[in-house]
Amino acid sequence: MYLVPDQTGRTVVVTGANSGTGREAAKRLAGAGARVVLAVRDTEKGAAALAEIRAERPDAQAEVRVVDLADLASVRAFAEGLKRDLDRLDTLVNNAGVSVPPRRFETADGHELQWGTNFLGPFALTNLLLPLLLSAPAPRVATMASAAANFGRIDFSDLDWERRTYRAMDAYSQSKLADVHLAQHLARVAGERGWPVLSAAAHPGLTRTNLQVTGPSMGREQPVRWNGGGLLPMMTPEDGADSILLAAAGREVVAGGYYGPRYGLIGRPRRARLTRRMRDASTAARLWAVAEEVTSTAAPVH
Repeated sequence: MYLVPDQTGRTVVVTGANSGTGREAAKRLAGAGARVVLAVRDTEKGAAALAEIRAERPDAQAEVRVVDLADLASVRAFAEGLKRDLDRLDTLVNNAGVSVPPRRFETADGHELQWGTNFLGPFALTNLLLPLLLSAPAPRVATMASAAANFGRIDFSDLDWERRTYRAMDAYSQSKLADVHLAQHLARVAGERGWPVLSAAAHPGLTRTNLQVTGPSMGREQPVRWNGGGLLPMMTPEDGADSILLAAAGREVVAGGYYGPRYGLIGRPRRARLTRRMRDASTAARLWAVAEEVTSTAAPVH
């Protein structure tokens, strides 16, 4: 299990902190001394995660705040609340996501659900929180992608899957490739503008979380049951969170770095290979511009 370096004095936001890798990341960051904001959609589950953190560390500085990444108004409200109450933010962990619903669903803003939740929401949140991040001496943004990003393609003609036959796994892969582009382009912008922000991405390999059942269960009267993952080896959320924790707190992390399990699906975290599509800076810049227009958010110009 990855040992998180001392986080005393740092304030960290973890999205999707009510379950899975997000819950584990929040727990271990708090255990390392960080003040942690559990950014969740479900307050009841968030309260349960907070209780678990405090059971292990009674002196933990942690709180629950509501954000729905599938609703840009909610993202704005969450960011405004943080800017009102904090003087700085040291780390943003873009962890929350949704995976392979049985059919095409839409966000509150009319975007394909996976595209809106996995990419547009985190993109908008990152831009809106950059002023707080830039107020910190050594800020960091860690964005959770997926091994599925290896197979993703960014189709600018139909980002929301309105024209093509909907294929949930392909839509998921596109959204997760976009997350890698988010991390990569933010690293480039930070370098160009002389910002101290360290932006990196991670993937959890094959980790058993509720992501495998909540998405496929959407719109069904009976929830989908976990099938055990077949013959592939899987990690627990405790091990699956190692890569995003490395990206969020590791001293060896580099700007634009990508981190994942040593053996692809399982293993201790290490720097992962960026595919040719992931390294495509022109696509990343174009995607950033499109997302700015769609979300009506932009990075600070200074």
